[in-house]
Amino acid sequence: MDQIDPTQPHPARRYNYWLGGKDHFAADRASGDELERLFPKVRLGALANRALLQRATRFLAAEAGIRQFLDIGTGLPTADNTHEVAQRHAPESRIVYVDNDPLVMVHARALLNSSPQGRTAYIEADLNHPERILGHPTLHETLDLKQPVALMLIAVLHFVHGHGAARPIVRTLLDALPPGSYLVATHATSDFGTPEQQALYQQLVESGKSDVWTRGKAEFTELFEGLELVEPGVTPASEWRPDPGTEIPERSDINVWTAVGRKP
Repeated sequence: MDQIDPTQPHPARRYNYWLGGKDHFAADRASGDELERLFPKVRLGALANRALLQRATRFLAAEAGIRQFLDIGTGLPTADNTHEVAQRHAPESRIVYVDNDPLVMVHARALLNSSPQGRTAYIEADLNHPERILGHPTLHETLDLKQPVALMLIAVLHFVHGHGAARPIVRTLLDALPPGSYLVATHATSDFGTPEQQALYQQLVESGKSDVWTRGKAEFTELFEGLELVEPGVTPASEWRPDPGTEIPERSDINVWTAVGRKP
């Protein structure tokens, strides 16, 4: 297992900080506060991502009949993790979590409290090397890749930098999954920002002050090429099948695209 470096911010721990968790260091809080100072509503985007994960998982388990989940970029455990939502609706659900932050491994016990009928497992691996995830023995011990799997890529693809860089990773993962599988993804975007905000954010990326590589709707939609999009298609995260009575925030407060697609 890699060593935990508390002096360097990590996306999983910063995300945990924004979600109100306790598993983060001073460097993570400083990084989160700096981004929040520049973009005051960034915490809303984190909350929207988490809520989308829960709604999409509920849809997959309760309506789509999915019983296997591969959740990459898991992050630190908080309330209603993927396996908890899935097993609430289908206790026999099996979930494999993947993350590259060693601190997540330390807390993995909270991700492994499966229902008696189901199973959960954890792999320490990096999304940038999908072949290592797909070849990992734990994956094959837990999931049957001849049966449909939900590939969950929540708030993780925007850490893959470069135009067009995310698509081959997603394609490699999807190619390993059978028909009837699903892709659920969310992605940070600057589509809803003002030109001034977009320019400022580009400066942050170029100066190394932000590790999030935003993508526009067109490039995000390409990730779902060949899949059947579930209604309402590509939409801001807070607008994908919101729970009744939910107040929908401004798109410029969320800045996150999402979609759910089925492999035919």
